[in-house]
Amino acid sequence: MTVDDAGARALPPVPPPPPPRAAPGSGGPGRARQDAVYRAGALGRRPRVPTDPAGLERAARRRMSRDAWAYVAGGAGSGATMRANRAALDAWAIVPRVLRDVTARDLSVELFGHRYPAPVLVGPVGAAALVAPDADLAIARAAASVGLPYVFSNQGCAPMEQTAAAMGDGPRWFQLYWSKDEELVDSFLGRAERAGAQAVVVTLDTTLLGWRPMDLDRGLLPFVRGLGLAQYTSDPRFRELVRERLARSEQPGRPLRVTPGAVRTLLAMSRAYPGSTWANLRSREPRAAVETFLDAYSNPALSWDHVATLRERTRLPVVLKGVLHPDDARRAFDLGVDGVVVSNHGGRQVDGAVAAAEALPRVREAVGADRTVLLDSGIRSGADVVKALALGADAVLLGRPSVYGLAVAGEDGVREVLENVVAELDLTAGLAGVTNWDDGAELLLHACFSPGRRVNVAYRPVSNQ
Repeated sequence: MTVDDAGARALPPVPPPPPPRAAPGSGGPGRARQDAVYRAGALGRRPRVPTDPAGLERAARRRMSRDAWAYVAGGAGSGATMRANRAALDAWAIVPRVLRDVTARDLSVELFGHRYPAPVLVGPVGAAALVAPDADLAIARAAASVGLPYVFSNQGCAPMEQTAAAMGDGPRWFQLYWSKDEELVDSFLGRAERAGAQAVVVTLDTTLLGWRPMDLDRGLLPFVRGLGLAQYTSDPRFRELVRERLARSEQPGRPLRVTPGAVRTLLAMSRAYPGSTWANLRSREPRAAVETFLDAYSNPALSWDHVATLRERTRLPVVLKGVLHPDDARRAFDLGVDGVVVSNHGGRQVDGAVAAAEALPRVREAVGADRTVLLDSGIRSGADVVKALALGADAVLLGRPSVYGLAVAGEDGVREVLENVVAELDLTAGLAGVTNWDDGAELLLHACFSPGRRVNVAYRPVSNQ
């Protein structure tokens, strides 16, 4: 992977892929999606889900509660990292090549021995029940319907087994937050294998919870209300920890002061906990489960020594998410992991952190062309995916847009968002002169931070100077 003097970057090579998932004669998923939308338009039907990212976000905000919007759309501190994620992608311009036969286009990629129809995965979003009660299942079904992998959230609102069943044969990965209880880590890994996960994504950048003003100003942490704990409350090891806690004390934690807010929280806990709501209201278990989670959640002592144990603990490919520094990427592969995700958690953890797309070329340069590198944080469109691949990613994770689609139109909304992203990816690649990711056609990007300026800044911070 190299950068030339003009600031151009070639796409990383991947194995030759099979034909794309698209209707016969459709001309690819882009033309197929356009055809469906325009034919419906001729009958007076417009898309329920806006096709441009800004419109999608506005529509989602109108339909989401204030709590849901704060949790999904909010970021760390001033939001500088979220803005940087977008600026880093916008700073690169695609340079199309012309007069190339792009009749047949193939978007597919291979990751860890599995072929996927496009270099897009549906990323994990915790506590999505704030947006819709069956959020995880709706997202899972939508992802399966278009053949894209769904990364089950460790903080999901449905057990991974139930989410896997909703996907049928659809591809799925599992996100792991490393608990302070090692037996719980092993239990999650074993369940992920049995649920048919094709990889485990270990999130590294949440050993502490970031400073998130939109949540803080609302006093909002969904987990305190029992939301986002389904992987835990369905886990035999976690249930054992809850029983041990109850056995140690007649009252789990501090006495609860009776206020309207406390009653609402207790009701939310009881609804989210397995079993009947009425029985849970009279039980000490739901509150004990929340307290147990808060004690065990994440692990600030997480280190490379922990990561080194994974090869003995799971047969799944191991992907480390939250890598931004080239040295960390090199060390990860030296320890035998199978891939990394260049990510700053969507700008939710560190205010003023390096943009993911800015860190990506350095990581790719450090680990070489043959390692699996994915990008997460800031991806909103098919054009963004094209830029990510040109900057060195093998595939991307799509986060907030899927949830925005869920807010606008439920499962159908998620599916439309995914179809739109893949459609734009297909058309953008074709218009840039690319028919597959290994056809020898260079996809060029130029850095452009001011009108008329083209410079090689792959290893320099974004600047308007």
